[in-house]
Amino acid sequence: MELANILPWIVFAAIVIGAWAVFNFFSSSESRASERLDELRDPSLRNKGEVPGSSQATGVGAMLGKAAPALSKALGTKTELEQSELKVRLANAGFNSPNAAQIFLALKVALLFVGLLAGGGFGMTSWGMTQKGWSSLVIGGGLGFYLPEIGVWFLKRARQERIFLGMPDALDLLVVCVEAGLGLDAGMLRVSEELEDSHPDVCGEFAMCNMQLQMGRPRREVLHDMGIRTGVDDMRAFGAILIQADKFGSSIAHAIRVQSDSMRIKRSQMAEERAAKTAVKMIFPLVLFIFPGIFVVLVGPAAIMMIDGLLAT
Repeated sequence: MELANILPWIVFAAIVIGAWAVFNFFSSSESRASERLDELRDPSLRNKGEVPGSSQATGVGAMLGKAAPALSKALGTKTELEQSELKVRLANAGFNSPNAAQIFLALKVALLFVGLLAGGGFGMTSWGMTQKGWSSLVIGGGLGFYLPEIGVWFLKRARQERIFLGMPDALDLLVVCVEAGLGLDAGMLRVSEELEDSHPDVCGEFAMCNMQLQMGRPRREVLHDMGIRTGVDDMRAFGAILIQADKFGSSIAHAIRVQSDSMRIKRSQMAEERAAKTAVKMIFPLVLFIFPGIFVVLVGPAAIMMIDGLLAT
């Protein structure tokens, strides 16, 4: 067997062994001193794994959870500003877990290795050690590395749109609850219970705010964090209005009603805008799929008659 035929397989095996070595290097076990420091920071880690039958993740989830600290070290944020920006971006997509940033970075590293292996294996076996083979390796690694970023961006955009569309209905019900005699906290709790099926994202945020208020956090901080956590401008405005009404002692129901009316107007304007864009968007399917069929039906018989006439002459 010639060396040119074996060389791509040798390179592929070297890449696999190198990736496995890097994975083992980052997944090395921590010292007991580091584990005790983590237990001091989070006391819930002291009894982790000692209680039989405890509700912990199993299978792939457990493996990813154990490997997340080691894998995330390669992409660990250097400053607190970068860490806070990453947490806010993940919170906007709906991931509010304390370990969300760590799992996200670990997932990027893991998919980078998977992309390198898939792209390198396909490129080296198809084109060998040529420019196309190395390009396939780089493209596979790049796709694997940025795939979590793309997924988070789509989840963030969809969640913000759901929150924007569900806010007017939630605020209307909140106005009814406040005018009926309930306080703001009790009204938010009632809204989160009543609209849980139709608007789960808005109700989840209200329930989290109510839980933080019950734990003793100041209302101003809770409402401000709700606007930052969702990333929706109207939610930030809603929190600012409630903070201002609480500060100056004005009517909360009136402030919520004004915010609900403005958001309903924005929602109707968005619907009108999308309806106006429909005519332009329909041009491309009409030209590509409908007009050719109409052209064949209308012009086809005349074309056949012309061809028969030309052949007869």
